[in-house]
Amino acid sequence: MSETDDTLTTLTRIANALERLAPPKTADIDMKSHQGYIWVSEKSSFHAVDEIQRLPLDSLQGIDQQKQQLLENTEYFAKGMRANNALLWGARGTGKSSVLKAVHGHLLEKGYDIGLVEIQREDLGDLPEVMARLSKIDRAYILFCDDLAFEQEDISYKSLKAVLEGGLSGRPRNLVFYATSNRRHLMARQMIENEQSTAINRSEAAEEKISLSDRFGLWIGFHNVDQDSYLAMIKWYVEYYQIPVSYDDVRQDSLTWAIGRGNRSGRTAFQYILNLAMQHGIKI
Repeated sequence: MSETDDTLTTLTRIANALERLAPPKTADIDMKSHQGYIWVSEKSSFHAVDEIQRLPLDSLQGIDQQKQQLLENTEYFAKGMRANNALLWGARGTGKSSVLKAVHGHLLEKGYDIGLVEIQREDLGDLPEVMARLSKIDRAYILFCDDLAFEQEDISYKSLKAVLEGGLSGRPRNLVFYATSNRRHLMARQMIENEQSTAINRSEAAEEKISLSDRFGLWIGFHNVDQDSYLAMIKWYVEYYQIPVSYDDVRQDSLTWAIGRGNRSGRTAFQYILNLAMQHGIKI
């Protein structure tokens, strides 16, 4: 056997060994048959979610206006129309993510074919690729980023601005972008102030920052609920999950729970109900 043959044989063995060591190729995900998907940046692929954890839309009390706004915008989009990107902002635990998932589930029940795709805050640099892939599929998608915010020295917001509305191609017609945030302008106050103080034209610097939120045509604010709304949530949950207690018996206890948590919100109400159901051995 010649030296060339020996080299070829060795290279073939190395190639075969590397092929055995390599992880199996990720199977292509059917982007039309699942309710939801999570973008996995490390694998540059989508992970299918068959059952999205969500609450019924009717269970979200005290935010009727917010529900109606998001439902109208999303249903309009699901019918094939161009709709606004939406920023759901406000206090923690007030139902921002819950209402988004509930609206999606409500529209699925009404027969609309619409997928929900979640992308993590740290993976926003992948947005152009994600949007390009989804744009080629004959299906409507809500692209969703939870707890969106930008900190000092973070310039990725500029990429987000360009993707949402800018560029030659613009936003694909089958996509709408929804985000939740504790901040109305998505950035810490000192971040805006620092840029203002170092800019030649402070008003232009502030406008640059605030214009990110302007890319969201729909701003929906969420706030801590009043006592009556909080108690309405408790009553609804008790009846819906058929917990064997009287509402009058748990009314004061639920208020004490909220005081201990430091706020009245949808999250606080549901956490109380989880604890109550556990005490009675009920699975919810």
